[in-house]
Amino acid sequence: MSRARGPLVVVGDAFLDVDVAGVRRTGGHGGSAPVLDAPSAWHRPGGAALAAWLAARDGHPVALVCALARDDPGDRVAELLQDSLTLVRLEQAGTTPTKSRVQVGEQTLVRLDHGEGRPDPAGDHSSAAAAIEGAGAVLVSDYGRGVAALPAVREALSRAAARVPVVWDPHPRGPAPVPGAALVTPNAAEAGAADPDQAGEAAGRLAGAWRARSVAVTLGCEGAVWAPQDGPSRFYPAPLRLPEADACGAGDRFCAAAAGALRTGADVAGAVAESVQAASRFVRNGAAGAAAASGPMAGALPLGLGESAEALAERVRRSGGKIVAAGGCFDVLHAGHVSLLRRARSLGDCLIVCLNSDAAVRAQKGPDRPVTSAEDRARVLSALECVDAVTVFDEPTPVRVIERLRPDVWVKGGDYTAAELPELPALTAGGGEAVILPLLPGRSTSRMVAARGRTPP
Repeated sequence: MSRARGPLVVVGDAFLDVDVAGVRRTGGHGGSAPVLDAPSAWHRPGGAALAAWLAARDGHPVALVCALARDDPGDRVAELLQDSLTLVRLEQAGTTPTKSRVQVGEQTLVRLDHGEGRPDPAGDHSSAAAAIEGAGAVLVSDYGRGVAALPAVREALSRAAARVPVVWDPHPRGPAPVPGAALVTPNAAEAGAADPDQAGEAAGRLAGAWRARSVAVTLGCEGAVWAPQDGPSRFYPAPLRLPEADACGAGDRFCAAAAGALRTGADVAGAVAESVQAASRFVRNGAAGAAAASGPMAGALPLGLGESAEALAERVRRSGGKIVAAGGCFDVLHAGHVSLLRRARSLGDCLIVCLNSDAAVRAQKGPDRPVTSAEDRARVLSALECVDAVTVFDEPTPVRVIERLRPDVWVKGGDYTAAELPELPALTAGGGEAVILPLLPGRSTSRMVAARGRTPP
């Protein structure tokens, strides 16, 4: 099978996902129902849009073929993806599906779904077919809403399966995979399998029924069982069992990793093994919700930043390199910031910028700050040659992000000492050291904002 290096084309059904989180308290005058205090909400792309974003975050060029209505949720999904991938937006009849999870801590109390939009069968689907024709690999992320069943799309997918790797994540309400798919990935319930032995039998049976080259039955926290059409099955256990963890988006993470690996020339067995590892890390790190940028109604995923901070840190650590991280607000980026970040980058093999969220900046600097939103600050920082990744955190201190990234060097700019940093114990516990770099004289965002306030209109 050809390993053309065209983009990874993701085809399927996209949603807007909303996470609503707050502090739970007992009901007051309103009765016994629980009350969510001080709720905040985060938007993120869902369904096929999440799978596409995850593949783009892995560094692949990605095109997403999906249907989105011309409504606020549809436009929001498009906005969240605009700097990460190419969107082939098909017309949708009805409203864009939105899935809202109400959470307290690690617990999801309820999910609210609305929007029953489906692709318009009378629409022009030639752009979808053209995107598939140019693919280096294809991921079909089917959520049963109809994109994978469109005749023009299905015909293009059938042709693609003879040419490039096609990974198909099926749905009970969707069509069967096209013949010749390199890998089909039903979960245990869809395959009717309760354990690895049953999954192996089901994988072989389904490979024959679907005329797929192979099938991997995903088993949640257990891992996955893979079987080629004419061969024995193999069990790939997850490296960590996290049965109580939030697994939202783990299936998308698995399929995005598999499709990306096949695009770059991996064999299918190797792609499945890599995908089990990727999905396990994804769940361990908090799954889809953990990538949330933390201002109210902000995009939940850092936009256009390529490889995630966590994935970059892990890759550099595996190669024996030195991880440098720098923290701050970086509001109204100026020459002092750029000088600091260039010097920080020279201290190691990669530089990750840990960015205070909008809410955290307001808590530190006052209600008039930040001048620039976290999304825009992240975009500007990621454009600097010396910055390899950006992550946004919402806590008052960067303790949790340091525990997650475990940098070898933590850089702060200012005139205080390392001993004054509240994150120092977490840093040293992970084997890191703090470095304080002086800022360029006369460069201060606060002074710039104050001076602007004194400037006559």
